[in-house]
Amino acid sequence: MTTCTVKLRLGRLVPNALFTRRSPHSTAERDLTDAIIETARLLGWRVAHFRPARTSRGWRTPVAGDGAGFPDLVLVGHGRILYREIKTERGRLRPEQTAWIAALREAGADAGVWTDEDWRLGAIESQLRAPSAAH
Repeated sequence: MTTCTVKLRLGRLVPNALFTRRSPHSTAERDLTDAIIETARLLGWRVAHFRPARTSRGWRTPVAGDGAGFPDLVLVGHGRILYREIKTERGRLRPEQTAWIAALREAGADAGVWTDEDWRLGAIESQLRAPSAAH
């Protein structure tokens, strides 16, 4: 697991790991995911993330049933639950990922995709800081 230290910069929580990349516009998905997890925890969220492991057949995440393509993060807090797939600018959603997001949304869940661009613009932190919707 990448160690990621978060600090306050211009009123925003900013993990240092994202500032140590060679280019400010190329963030590895793993680094972005780690930064989001740390930020969410600092803001009082519980986070579940299931990391893939390298096997003789490539990278695999052990799942059963229809788990292929399930979103990278499940975040629970502040009266809300979020399902988020994490992608960098080069990443593309696979059909299984698109199907999971659509199924979760159809069931009324807050499901979507967060990108490194969303991180740079502060949109992820804004969503994590947003008050819960009235039920």
